[in-house]
Amino acid sequence: MKKQQKTIGVEVPFPKEKCEDENCPFHGKLKLRGRIFKGKVISKDTHRSAIIAWDRQHYIPKYERYEKRRSKIAVHNPRCIDAQAGDDVKVIETRPISKTKHFVIIQKLKDETNISKNS
Repeated sequence: MKKQQKTIGVEVPFPKEKCEDENCPFHGKLKLRGRIFKGKVISKDTHRSAIIAWDRQHYIPKYERYEKRRSKIAVHNPRCIDAQAGDDVKVIETRPISKTKHFVIIQKLKDETNISKNS
């Protein structure tokens, strides 16, 4: 009988690699909840951590203009996903893993900007 894969409650593909990380939502015991963000990995740490960032626009009513702002968060990077710097990823909130890590990477997104259009 084939073993059924663990569902994490979010429609994302199951990673092909297996890991022994207890803080992995797919192979460990980490429960997911809360907010979901998409961002780009700007740095990767050796302790299965990463920093992701995304740009947003904030409206200034006095000048009737928008300004650029950047949000950055520290996330857990499981070995089965192993996101590198420059990868677009999807992250979801979880219980606190450490002092600053409250999110975990659940999916590497395909880079749609590198697809060339042949007209």
